[in-house]
Amino acid sequence: MKIIPYLRVGTSYYKLVQAPTIAGHFNEILVHWNIETIRQDHGKDFLGNVPKYDGFTCIPNHIDFNQEYKMFYNTYSPLPVTPKEGECKASLDFMKHIFGKHYELGLDYLQLLYIRPVQVLPILCLVSKERSTGKSTFLKWMKAIFDNNMTYLTNDSFSSQFNADWANKLLICIDEVLFNKEELTERIKYLSTTNINKLEAKGKDKREVEFFGKFILCSNNEDSFIKIDGNETRFWVLKIPVLEKERTDFLHELVAEIPALLYYLSQRKLSSKHSTRMWFTPQQIRTKALNKLVRNNRNRVEKELATILLGAMEQFELDEIHLCPLDALQLLNRTRIKTDLTQLRRLLKRDWKLENRDNTLSYQKLVIWQDASMQLLDSKGRYFTVMKSFLLENFDEAMTD
Repeated sequence: MKIIPYLRVGTSYYKLVQAPTIAGHFNEILVHWNIETIRQDHGKDFLGNVPKYDGFTCIPNHIDFNQEYKMFYNTYSPLPVTPKEGECKASLDFMKHIFGKHYELGLDYLQLLYIRPVQVLPILCLVSKERSTGKSTFLKWMKAIFDNNMTYLTNDSFSSQFNADWANKLLICIDEVLFNKEELTERIKYLSTTNINKLEAKGKDKREVEFFGKFILCSNNEDSFIKIDGNETRFWVLKIPVLEKERTDFLHELVAEIPALLYYLSQRKLSSKHSTRMWFTPQQIRTKALNKLVRNNRNRVEKELATILLGAMEQFELDEIHLCPLDALQLLNRTRIKTDLTQLRRLLKRDWKLENRDNTLSYQKLVIWQDASMQLLDSKGRYFTVMKSFLLENFDEAMTD
């Protein structure tokens, strides 16, 4: 049976065209086609055979894909390869390289992308200052697996109001990411957990669409590629080591194993349980790379306060220290750091998650004199207690990364 490369959606006609790529493959895309051109090319009776749909929908499915759902045309793309039993050792070795100690969780992540594409997943961040680590190879490999359902974005295109080119993609990958504005961080955090998004194209009205995209970020800037705080649970940050041996044909080997890898993922039993909305628990995906990123995102006020308190604990051999917001303000005034009581109270309660005493009690108040010497004086107040272990874990730059 001859396949008709045209279709009508609503009152508009489209043609399914095979767009060639540099790699020698073809991407199937829909292109607006004029009805008069179809008549000229195939005759007026041809239009009666063109499949007709009421509209577009986007329903991701890799196991049991359907192009049509109740007279709606599915714009999601079927995967280009069919699972087939075979060897995929190079693929599994590469997963071990990328995910390290999180290897089994990494396989779960890839398996969930394949068998449950609508499942919400963490924002995967691959970082390393070094070159030749395999970050870009990983993105190219994901593109080979998920084909038209993955797209690349730049920092500028993600911050643009127009998102029609990626709003219906499974994977949205941003290489060399650098989000130095908090609104970009808030946007990606919102999109990582929502199931609804506003699709906007140039010259067209916004419309609400279902959103199931997952983000993969790559960066050479380990310390500050994005602004996040210590309470963040949506980011899975992995520091990628340098490849032991760089091979020019490695990507071709990975691509050749895709049918076997998909078969392996379809048969494999998940190692983790569905524990949170992003499947994994914050503890499961907490890494040293994330801790380092959080520490470097601390603002100057809390960094300076932590430094002062750690210095006092070392001098007076303390494991904890008590202070009120006014004490902290007086300490920081000696360093000429500009702040106020409202910010310090918010810092201690919200950011450091400390609780002050219910009643006014006696405590040892830390003061700094004009000659920079420190002393503990008797005082009374509803003080907070700061532990040395907390400061070392979150602020000590000498701690091993």
